[in-house]
Amino acid sequence: MTQIQANDYPFVKEFVTDENGQVHKVVLQIEDYQRLLEALEDEGLYRAMQDVKHEVPLSLNAALQDLDGNEG
Repeated sequence: MTQIQANDYPFVKEFVTDENGQVHKVVLQIEDYQRLLEALEDEGLYRAMQDVKHEVPLSLNAALQDLDGNEG
């Protein structure tokens, strides 16, 4: 079994393992963690934009009417 090393992974400072050497947690610098969160959010936004790229946008009035019709 090959032992994984923290320096083989970007951002990882340390692994937290159990008595069998199985990795259960990863220690990151807070700045790296925040950067990873931002990347995930950017990816989610990109995917959402791709999902609706072929939809026809509503005018402001049509959007407001649609919102009014869906309330209550």
